[in-house]
Amino acid sequence: MLYTVTLDGRSWEIEIDDDGLRVDGEPVEAALTSIPGTDLHALRVGAASHRVVAGRDGAGRWRLNVDGRPAEVEVVDERTLRLREMAGAAGAADGPRPVKAPMPGLVVKVEVEEGQPVAEGQGIVIVEAMKMENELRAAVPAVVARVLVAPGDTVEKDQVLVELASPDGDDA
Repeated sequence: MLYTVTLDGRSWEIEIDDDGLRVDGEPVEAALTSIPGTDLHALRVGAASHRVVAGRDGAGRWRLNVDGRPAEVEVVDERTLRLREMAGAAGAADGPRPVKAPMPGLVVKVEVEEGQPVAEGQGIVIVEAMKMENELRAAVPAVVARVLVAPGDTVEKDQVLVELASPDGDDA
């Protein structure tokens, strides 16, 4: 399985398969052991050992504390990355675009309301497709112009779920 892990604006490609673990194509010897009943994990990378406390902070986002140092990390699998690209979440620097369903699915949660300002990367809608929840996020800072779906709605591929407007009031 291939993942993209982002920490402090820097990303790594992590591949895990039967042959082991590779970070940006380089083999890495590592093991992660969870402590039952807690958020505590023991991480060994090479000869070094680390104490890690991990907690989910939304879809694909984690709050970590590694050896006493806090960190926020985003972990995205290759399927979710492709969905984001299909939804237009990547490279939309020319202004807000409507949030569209990347494939047919079911709206699980609407995380915004009309008139609400949203930051780049902020969750807008969670859609369940193929038994996986996909959080669709704002590609750029914007203001929610219209929410066109509600939890429980069935949506089709490319259906507009939420319309966004430029935060400065200009049409985008």
